Amino acid sequence: MGKLGYNDTPILPDSLYCVHDDRRPAPSIITPGSENNRPSDAVVLFDGTDLNGWQSAKGGDAEWKVVDGYMEVEPKTGDIVSVERFGDVQYHLEFACPAEVKGDSQGRGNSGVFLMGLYEIQVLDGYDNPTYADGITASVYGEYPPLVNACRPPGEWQTYDIFWTAPRFSGVDLVSPAYLTLVHNGVLVH
Repeated sequence: MGKLGYNDTPILPDSLYCVHDDRRPAPSIITPGSENNRPSDAVVLFDGTDLNGWQSAKGGDAEWKVVDGYMEVEPKTGDIVSVERFGDVQYHLEFACPAEVKGDSQGRGNSGVFLMGLYEIQVLDGYDNPTYADGITASVYGEYPPLVNACRPPGEWQTYDIFWTAPRFSGVDLVSPAYLTLVHNGVLVH
């Protein structure tokens, strides 16, 4: 087989490689996840048995509880954060909002996934639950609503696949903004 690319094309911004560069490393081959399954190369932050990969956002041990293979918020314990820190990353997240519907709008199964502690991907029972557009499930909270509402009914497991590229800085100057792609229950929403 002949050469699979070029090295006489323009250099890509923020890269050491040219367009279609034959020297660029090929991506690893993995077994992709199917519905509610993680990709084969995933770093597992929660294995269904303990909270060893998590800590309180205030410091100290995570005080949420583990029940039947999932983690659940304990009232008044606050946010938890992963012990491991990530820059550019792909997250696969599985969640279910309470099967028993209580409250409405932002008062129904409200949580979130924070990227860099700054950008929140809203987790909410958004099934048949009107709320403000940039606060619905899968919104970038307070900034961008999802393209569609892909929520499943309360109590059913849902998935997020979050593809995140962290912003780049040179000192205090922004060189490249953050980029986010979000797939909710198999539907592209950002």
